[in-house]
Amino acid sequence: MRLSWLSVFVVVLCSTSCAPAFADGPADNQAEKVRPIPPAGIEVPEDEREDLEDGLKKLKASIDELAQKKDARTQELLPDVLIYHKAVSDALTYREFFKPPEINTAKSLLNDGLARAEQLKLGEAPWTTATGLVPRGYVSKIDGSVQPYGLVVPESFTPTGPHRWRLDLWFHGRGEVLSEVNFLEDRRKNKGQFTPTDTIVLHPYGRYCNANKLAGEIDSLEAIESVKRRYRIDDDRIAVRGFSMGGAACWQFAVHYTDRWAAAAPGAGFSETPDFLKVFQSETLEPTWYEQKLWHMYDCTDWAANLAQLPTVAYSGDKDRQKQAADMMATALKAEGIELTHLIGPDTAHAYHPLMKQEIDRRMDSIMSLGRNPLPLDVRFTTYTLRYPRMHWVTVCELGEHWEKASVRASIQTNPLSTEIVLNTSNVTTLALTIPPGLAPFSSDSPVKVLISEGGPPQTLDAPKAGSDRSWDVALHKQGATWKVGPRAIAGLVKRPGLQGPIDDAFLDSFVFVRPTGKSSHEAIEKWTQSELSHAIIHWRQQFRGKAQVKDDTAITDADIANSNLVLWGDPTSNAVLKKIADKLPIRWGESEVVVGDRKFPAEHHAPIAIYPNPLNPNRYVVLNSSFTYREYDYLNNARQVPKLPDWAIVDVRTPPNARYPGKVVDADFFDERWQLKPTRAE
Repeated sequence: MRLSWLSVFVVVLCSTSCAPAFADGPADNQAEKVRPIPPAGIEVPEDEREDLEDGLKKLKASIDELAQKKDARTQELLPDVLIYHKAVSDALTYREFFKPPEINTAKSLLNDGLARAEQLKLGEAPWTTATGLVPRGYVSKIDGSVQPYGLVVPESFTPTGPHRWRLDLWFHGRGEVLSEVNFLEDRRKNKGQFTPTDTIVLHPYGRYCNANKLAGEIDSLEAIESVKRRYRIDDDRIAVRGFSMGGAACWQFAVHYTDRWAAAAPGAGFSETPDFLKVFQSETLEPTWYEQKLWHMYDCTDWAANLAQLPTVAYSGDKDRQKQAADMMATALKAEGIELTHLIGPDTAHAYHPLMKQEIDRRMDSIMSLGRNPLPLDVRFTTYTLRYPRMHWVTVCELGEHWEKASVRASIQTNPLSTEIVLNTSNVTTLALTIPPGLAPFSSDSPVKVLISEGGPPQTLDAPKAGSDRSWDVALHKQGATWKVGPRAIAGLVKRPGLQGPIDDAFLDSFVFVRPTGKSSHEAIEKWTQSELSHAIIHWRQQFRGKAQVKDDTAITDADIANSNLVLWGDPTSNAVLKKIADKLPIRWGESEVVVGDRKFPAEHHAPIAIYPNPLNPNRYVVLNSSFTYREYDYLNNARQVPKLPDWAIVDVRTPPNARYPGKVVDADFFDERWQLKPTRAE
């Protein structure tokens, strides 16, 4: 194929608009009539159910025997067996067989699990060195559930030796019936769209159908770490790729974790929420002000400048409605002075054009042969939240204000006599600059100065020299209008990476639902909190494919407080843990009223939803009366699956929960950067 012929279809910046079209029809824009996702499965015939239960019992007995073994290797490999039991057990328990052939698939998966269990009992694990399609699993830090992933291991793979392997992530498309049974079956039979030479391809499950957001995002990161423990992966040759919903996942991984990858190749999908829902779903949007703020979390167009550090090859079919995603990114990148490489499949709808696949492979192979630059001398970084604080050697530790654009441009400029670190910042109050050992591009005897500005004349600061191991680091903080060297001395709480909200952030790490054992003094609050707890347990399983850890308030241990975010259900009268900390929270929840600054709400039928550093352990969160904040209506389109509530909200429970809201939200806001209430917003 001649590149001159291909260049006709290579569009650096595409501005073609897409005609409005429905995703699954106008019914998916009617919140009062939401179809269930996942859909209800088929009835399993009694004889087939008995066969499956018998197979599950046999596999469980083998798993229990293996669990008694104390050797580290068995325990490390046990999730590779557990994935089969969980897949079939969940499908049977929750009625998630969708077609009759899936029942035989489940029986086959149980046989695979039994075979692995018997091999592991003998101290063998041939799948760990196998090539081809290899399903594997890990135990998630979030809820202790076993989660599956699939690998495509190249025929050239050898388990020993010095070679480190390229790793490509492939994010899967939308699948409303993608149970673990169906995922594992696909990972046994389907190599996928791309299998580059001498490359391990990782297919994360992503906890079902969420475009790898929230817990689905952490799933992919945990799957990568699992693969890195088990295979010799080259950290400088990891790529992110995907198509359709997987293309959306690829965009957000590219802009949020830019410095981890050598390349990105998103195809179709969506890259932001509001325009996509208007164009693709023909939806009339009426967001609250805080919902609009929270769009910043996953609107990749807002983070486009980060792709200055990441080679990116986008793809769309010229007749695909989801071409809108790359078009939007192209416009956002152009505003940052970057031209998007966007390959267009001629006369192609929602699929890869064969010639474009070849060209994508050619470009990706070229990029991956060079690998990631571990220390770029020039860095551009945009963020809106400290959930995503880092770009290479620059880490933002505090913001001026969350959900407003923050940026850093940093460069290392060396000469024989000295080194200058030049920084331009916006909406940043604390920074850490860190160069790992061996990578400092200046000698340990070179004086280092930091020149930092926010649009005006730069301040010049004397910084430490590099260490003899060629490492270098410095902390900078803003004091008034002046920058200082060193970390900020802070008394009290501050929003920082991993402890910055919003409510949904608590469910990206270990959490425990804390069930009240007492009785609320208000019947409406009692009924609402019990209903919402039940809803949370059910929908965590349905939408994130785990089992929420639930403990009574009287059973919470010091280990729970130390290691997990505590989600407190009930009120200070019914929940013993909440009662213990109630006077240490900025929202006062008393017997007669809920007090938020200068606003008061009758406690008889108002309840707070909130996230806050746990007064019993400020390195973890407490959450009041909430799981993840999007609900059934948002399951219908992955672009809707973004946080819906900020750091706190007050709910009038006289309005029953529905497919969009937990009740009538009468007030809501973010805490400030010190975790304090902001002044009352003007109505």
